[in-house]
Amino acid sequence: MPNNSARPKHGRRTRRRRREDPARNELVSSSLESAQQCLFNQDYGTAFVHYLLVLNLAPMFKDFARESFRFTLFKWTEELDSVGRIQDLFDCYEQALELFPADEVILNSMGEHLFRMGFRDEAAGHFHKALKLRPDYPEARENFYRVANWLVERWHFLMLNDHGRNRKYQQAIQKAVQSGCNTVLDIGTGTGILGMCAKKAGAAEVYACELSKTMYELACEVVSANGMDGSIKILHMKSLEMEVPKDIPHRVSLVVTETVDAGLFGEGIIESLIHAWHHLLLPPRRGENEFQDQSATGRVIPAGATVFGMALESIEIRRHHRLCVSEVGGLSIAAAGELCSPVSCSPEPDDSMEPYTTERLSRVPGGYKALTEPFTALDIDFNNVQELEGLSSREVQQIRLPVTQEGELDALAVWFQLHLDEESSLSTGPQEDTCWEQAIYPVHSTDGFVLKPQDELIVEVSCRDAFLRLCSVAVLRDGHEIRLDKRPDTRGSGNPISNQNPEAELCSALASLQTDQKQTKDFCMLECAEMALLNNQDYHQSFCSALGKLIPQLRAKCQNKERGSGDSTDGSDLLYVLDVSEGFSLLSLIAAGHGHVKAYSSVEKKKQQEVVKRLARSNNVPEQHLEFWLNHTEDEHGMLKRPSREKLWSAIILDCVETCGLIRQKLMEKASLARCLLEDGGSIFPAKIVVHGMLVESDTLLLESAVQGQEPTLGFNIAPFINQFTVPVHVFLDFSTLECRHLSEFVELFVLDLMESTANYTNREVKVQATSAGRITAVPFWYHIYLDQEISVSTLSQNSHWKQAAVVLPQPVEVQAGDWVRLAVKLHKSAISISAHIENTPGPMEQ
Repeated sequence: MPNNSARPKHGRRTRRRRREDPARNELVSSSLESAQQCLFNQDYGTAFVHYLLVLNLAPMFKDFARESFRFTLFKWTEELDSVGRIQDLFDCYEQALELFPADEVILNSMGEHLFRMGFRDEAAGHFHKALKLRPDYPEARENFYRVANWLVERWHFLMLNDHGRNRKYQQAIQKAVQSGCNTVLDIGTGTGILGMCAKKAGAAEVYACELSKTMYELACEVVSANGMDGSIKILHMKSLEMEVPKDIPHRVSLVVTETVDAGLFGEGIIESLIHAWHHLLLPPRRGENEFQDQSATGRVIPAGATVFGMALESIEIRRHHRLCVSEVGGLSIAAAGELCSPVSCSPEPDDSMEPYTTERLSRVPGGYKALTEPFTALDIDFNNVQELEGLSSREVQQIRLPVTQEGELDALAVWFQLHLDEESSLSTGPQEDTCWEQAIYPVHSTDGFVLKPQDELIVEVSCRDAFLRLCSVAVLRDGHEIRLDKRPDTRGSGNPISNQNPEAELCSALASLQTDQKQTKDFCMLECAEMALLNNQDYHQSFCSALGKLIPQLRAKCQNKERGSGDSTDGSDLLYVLDVSEGFSLLSLIAAGHGHVKAYSSVEKKKQQEVVKRLARSNNVPEQHLEFWLNHTEDEHGMLKRPSREKLWSAIILDCVETCGLIRQKLMEKASLARCLLEDGGSIFPAKIVVHGMLVESDTLLLESAVQGQEPTLGFNIAPFINQFTVPVHVFLDFSTLECRHLSEFVELFVLDLMESTANYTNREVKVQATSAGRITAVPFWYHIYLDQEISVSTLSQNSHWKQAAVVLPQPVEVQAGDWVRLAVKLHKSAISISAHIENTPGPMEQ
């Protein structure tokens, strides 16, 4: 120990030591003792206050108290979260980070709360800081990968890898700049590629704006790395908030943008261009033949667009948007009422519904059938501000489409041609090799409607709220109009077109109004994945069969036990089943339908609970045999507990796989708790999950996962920056339509046993033999979900509501036919990682 009385070796004056303050020390000591006592008593809020006092007064205790402080923080913020005190929750984290600014665990935990609250940019920042502090921190890495999919959506990679698209934009910008448009504003700059094209073309001034904080920071890095940080001014704001001269010194002569989605107007291009013409752009040319100085007039790239559409049949689209079955798991669902997805289009805006969804039609499982020829739905000139302003007030346009093939009308598909200038355009059509998906407007007719050749489909096109809206409203067949929409039909569905008398029209309208009121009462919205799940008959039948085996076994066991003890049988012999599936589920009702079962449902939304109750009544399930579990718990974290003090569960149904194709977070922790709550002989459903995979070569997965060098991005150095947001696992994959070459047979990768904890492991090595030569770029994987030893469902089946996922390898691995490949498979919590290398010595699969 150093000699405290020794003189300093150098002549510098030593810092005066702080005089001991007995009162201060006493306060610290008593507060520390109080904090520990409160912690023991589970009074986390008071314990947190005491710890704050101690660590602010005596920072030397930080290392000693760090673990206890973290624990207290997490428990107290859980309580705050459960009672909705969100601001207090974040205040606690801010106070914690003032004390421990470099604590990766606290940073990661705060990021998780931010992400759940929808603050994705801020969450990503906290996960990123945690990873910088500790690169091997698996929780932060998994969280960062999850949030990266939100912040930098996969289409960014596809778009930047689309050399043809990038080159056409570059040529149009270069042509405009060289013709005199020397001041440029890039709206929604993303990575900054269009702004850099303008600067490279010789523009004197280039400005850019970006709303996303993540993309703004990325664009600043990209522009700097390409030597343009002093010549391109990037603003972190919406273009709608920009003003001259506050944000840019004067109006510009060229706006470039690609703020368009699959439905053209969904990213707000109309509103932003109207604002730009009024506030940011020079006035447009006053006539085609007038020779005006280009630098004194304004223009937009793209110059305009033409929207196309067609009617189609697709089983895949149908089963995600409307009810297609009349029975599931032995239950009639006729009494369910009107169920539909949240994607529904009508001429009048409805904030509760999305007008369209998106699909890449070339990769829709099961394909599609075009029922009409493509038709032109709309033309728009982005250089005509009067046309832009008049778009929302345009009259609803009716288009009659001759039906060319017989088929069930499931949706209208929409795409567009983007006119960059007079000579160049980009198409997002389903037959094009493009990074774009198509907009899908599903049809919600409950029974479906089969179109026939010689029919004419009547489609209405409107833009009431600057969203493109297409509705299939009627079919003309043999001179009769058959209505497809839900609006009151004063002419009578299916009757010849004629004028009725006013009294008949009034009676018809009143009858329709009463029907509409009843439909509104019984109307319930399901998410697209929930609708697909409801339509999955194999899934429900498998659960029905597994429960049908378990429940009689437990009932017989219970009766034998009662006979042996001499007890009389009464209502107390009910078996208890808990379904903790996410979202809408009928599994609890299927369990209750077996009799002598009290089932608890995790369905939370009131409208959905009403559907389950209606189905219970119509299927003769006693009301007292079905309850909604979340109505009895304070928060979701308390879902897994005993049904009552005296009872245990006969079966617990866990939701194990997310729709996107990943294992649900904290699944094994839930399974561990569930095992403790089961009666003797009870079961968790599923009992086991087997992960299967295959070696593939897929350029598509590479293009969707990372930017492939500088060639597709026109020589600009963008890849290293956006590829920070590359995630190793690609989700929402349709393996059946993925463009790939199979390089092996499928192989068992991993097993998760939810009933036997001792059978589980976290690492496994698997040897698989290549059946073809090629480059292994990815390992797609899916699951066989075993409800018991005999009954299972596959997430790869054609009618599955699940998608698949794939691990994309950091570097492709070259293989020859016959080579053995060693896969190192790891599971950390819910995250699967796979690495691959060639194995010189062949051998069987190992564990």
